[in-house]
Formats: sequence, structure tokens, C-alpha cells
Amino acid sequence: QVQLVESGGGLVQAGGSLRLSCAASKSIFSIAVMGWYRQAPGKQRELVATVTSGSSTNYADSVKGRFTISRDNAKNTVYLQMNSLKPEDTAVYYCNAKRIVATYWGQGTQVTVSS
Repeated sequence: QVQLVESGGGLVQAGGSLRLSCAASKSIFSIAVMGWYRQAPGKQRELVATVTSGSSTNYADSVKGRFTISRDNAKNTVYLQMNSLKPEDTAVYYCNAKRIVATYWGQGTQVTVSS
């Protein structure tokens, strides 16, 4: 079992920046894929970005060039740097960890971008 705790959400004006953190209760060194997802009111949860154990990254088209995902295995933490935020980025952001045998989710952190 891996517990994931997100932090760093908040209220920001359009064009601003936030950095989300996801702290894992155990080593993430062997976790194949760490990622961030988001869910806006009335919408389905969607992929934002992922990073593999080999540091390969993948981004949703809507955030490419604005968001950067990274992982620090020594700190068991995954980050999401969000720049040039838009009102449509408003959502609850969830951290995700995928192992071969299980998937884990954090409780989410709210990001609100005002226009």
C-alpha cells in the first residue's frame, strides 16, 4: 500500500503559476509510472501528465508547454509545475501511482484559476 498526499493547490489569477507536490509514503523508485490527473466539476477525470521510472514524460495536449512534471526518487515526491494558468485549468488535481499489480490515488488538491 502506498499513501499519496498532494499539496500546493490554491487560488491564483490567470497567467500565474503554482507547483503541486505529491509525497508518497514509500519509495517511488520502483513505481513504473507516476502521474497527475484532474477533475473539473461535472467532467470526467482526465490525464494531465505522467513520468515513468526512466523519467520519460507525457502530457495532455491542453497543458503542453505550460506544465512540467518531475519526480525526485530520493524524496519520494512528484511535482507538477504549472505556468501560464488558465481558468479552464480549474479542477481538483490528483496524484496517481501505477505499479504492475495496483494503482494508488491521493485525496486531491483544489486548483482554482480566476479570470
